[in-house]
Amino acid sequence: MAHPTRTQEDYSAVKNGIVRDLFSRDNSRKERKEYSAKINREVIIPDDQLRKYVDGIIREDLRFSSYNTLIKAKNSPTAIRAYYNFVNAYQMFEKDDSYGNTCCMAIDRAEELLKQARAKKKKGRKRNFR
Repeated sequence: MAHPTRTQEDYSAVKNGIVRDLFSRDNSRKERKEYSAKINREVIIPDDQLRKYVDGIIREDLRFSSYNTLIKAKNSPTAIRAYYNFVNAYQMFEKDDSYGNTCCMAIDRAEELLKQARAKKKKGRKRNFR
């Protein structure tokens, strides 16, 4: 993921066409809609296959935590879309390796959504003190 507003290196990479903007206005509305339909498609895979997907894309020291995050996302109504995004992006990654970053961003998104869900749960809990 590049941050062209933060570093000169990322700015140069975007300018030279080395990286592409996923949300650029060059894509038509139709193309963005098709991409969203592909990446958000509801697909549930067995946990052992999910483990293979994670092992195939994530470096060794992050595999365990990434796998656990995706399992939690799979069972969470707020984060399940991030799980779908990971699975669909990995299946596209097998055909075209430019979707590898999308897999990683899906895991990051799942972590964010799970944290938000926990924070809301804690905030909504009322305690009775006597």
